[in-house]
Amino acid sequence: MSTFFLAVGLVLVVEGLAYALAPSFIRRMAEELPRLGDEHLRLFGVAALAIGVGLVYLARHL
Repeated sequence: MSTFFLAVGLVLVVEGLAYALAPSFIRRMAEELPRLGDEHLRLFGVAALAIGVGLVYLARHL
């Protein structure tokens, strides 16, 4: 269970950094999301999922 909280904490750190360091970029990206088709959003989601799983695997096995 501590690994879960560690993962959630790291996600919040990364999200917080993005909002703190580049708020105008985050706002522009949020405005662009409705313009993207479902296929693009799904592709980005699958890519993020694959990268995340790969990073977790590397962190656990290195």
